[in-house]
Amino acid sequence: MTTNGEADAGTGTARQPAPGVQPYYAQAAEALAERYESVRFETVHRDFLPLLPTAPARVADIGAGTGRDAAALATLGHEVLAVEPVPELRRVARRLHPSPSIHWLADSLPDLARLEGEAGSFDLVLLSAVWMHLEEPDRPAAMRRLHTLLAPGGRLLISLRHGPPPAGRRMYNIPAPETVTLATHHGLRPLRKTTGTDHLGRDAVHWSSLAFEKERA
Repeated sequence: MTTNGEADAGTGTARQPAPGVQPYYAQAAEALAERYESVRFETVHRDFLPLLPTAPARVADIGAGTGRDAAALATLGHEVLAVEPVPELRRVARRLHPSPSIHWLADSLPDLARLEGEAGSFDLVLLSAVWMHLEEPDRPAAMRRLHTLLAPGGRLLISLRHGPPPAGRRMYNIPAPETVTLATHHGLRPLRKTTGTDHLGRDAVHWSSLAFEKERA
């Protein structure tokens, strides 16, 4: 694995995001960076802050985007694997957040094929504004994969968007109870469920913050 570059962990082939997801994020990478980086990690994820592990811990930020959350977690003293399938976003993120504690990997759910051999490696897995991009048939496999990656007692944090999908992007308005049920079915114990308004000021959008914990052996 290389620092601040393209990590070479794993031997699988990364699965590309669903059509309608990657083109938008590739074309809008710079504009999205300005938007996402305008809001602090501590503001967006305030409901998750009490659930973060004690540093140093090993963290995976799945769908890391422009790196805001990965950088905040690295600043807290964690070793962060930032997984992002869109090369344009990875380039922006590495420029904005050149931390030696962040390692970048091109991969995506539901397979996360390049993380083969990483079972039980992570104390925390974060999915911020990612789960709603998964089609219904892919969600069980994705949840099963996330469970596998967590260490015993590790935590999964999901911020889930609700509201009409924007033009040009494929996303789904997934009910929070569906996600809680799926996580429970795959051996993840619910810890917390909260709701909140959109930090970018979109009236038609609101969010659920869902936290789970993998049972200890």
